[in-house]
Amino acid sequence: MADPQMDPADLRGAVDLSALVQRANGAGEGAAPPTAEAARAEAVASGAEPIAVLPDAVVEGDEQTLQEFMQLSRFMPVVVEMHAAWSSEAQALSPVLARLVRAQHGRLVLVRIDLDAHPMLGKQPQVLALLAGQPVQLFAGNPPEEQIQQLLDEILQVAQQQGLRGRVQIEGGGDGEDGAEPAPEPELPPLHAEAYAAIERGDYEAGISAFERALAENPADEQAHAGLAQVKLLERLQGRTLDEIRSRAAAEPDDLDAQLDVADLDLSGGHVEDAFDRLLRAFPSADADGRTRIRERLLELFEVVGRDDPRVSAARRRLTSLLF
Repeated sequence: MADPQMDPADLRGAVDLSALVQRANGAGEGAAPPTAEAARAEAVASGAEPIAVLPDAVVEGDEQTLQEFMQLSRFMPVVVEMHAAWSSEAQALSPVLARLVRAQHGRLVLVRIDLDAHPMLGKQPQVLALLAGQPVQLFAGNPPEEQIQQLLDEILQVAQQQGLRGRVQIEGGGDGEDGAEPAPEPELPPLHAEAYAAIERGDYEAGISAFERALAENPADEQAHAGLAQVKLLERLQGRTLDEIRSRAAAEPDDLDAQLDVADLDLSGGHVEDAFDRLLRAFPSADADGRTRIRERLLELFEVVGRDDPRVSAARRRLTSLLF
């Protein structure tokens, strides 16, 4: 899908998302010095600065809005509510969902789609999440509020694991309802903070070192496992171009290094299933050393995407069947 520009009426103060896309893909152009816009893009990607200023965390939308917020979901989680006036469950759900999203103070946004006005977008009311440009169905109907809150908490947790730390600022500094001040973000553990600071200045080796020290202190630190996998991916792609990686893979289809590189590139660009499928298809014909490398790379990429992601679960099952 082409990267649509944000509508200034909807996302006032938005930075150029292409800078963020370039940062996420690790596709820098070499020695060019960082511009002020690139520096702000780095701060936005880490959540240090807001991506945009919105009048409310709840946005009424259409097909164009959905495309715009699909792009936004590459940097923060987005919830999509498909509602219809004829559904009593949808009507009862709407105010509850809006209140819960507003209570996140810009860490989530809700796009509401009226299916009566936009039938081409769907027929049945339901709620989806957009993560890294990928839709994930959350629920249909009107579940209890506690269940909805739990699902939103899980979405935020998965987004954090995937490095989707962006946020929007709500006008007035509140949640769009009562002007209350947002709750402070939890402080990062020192080694995590050291790692993210290193990543933002482009020192991936230092970021890897910080996460490895965090894991030496606490081997069960899931965020450090995910962060380490993410920064290793960025380091592998640093200074590489899309054309270089894809041309080599096309010219040398039996070169495992080339296929591993393309898998990294696919995953960094949001083509998660393509990345997994490429490596899983290469596994049966690889020698013992190659199989070990493919397995280890897949396990790293699983951490980048998030262990609970359904695409990871499916790929893990395929890998298990190939191993045994």
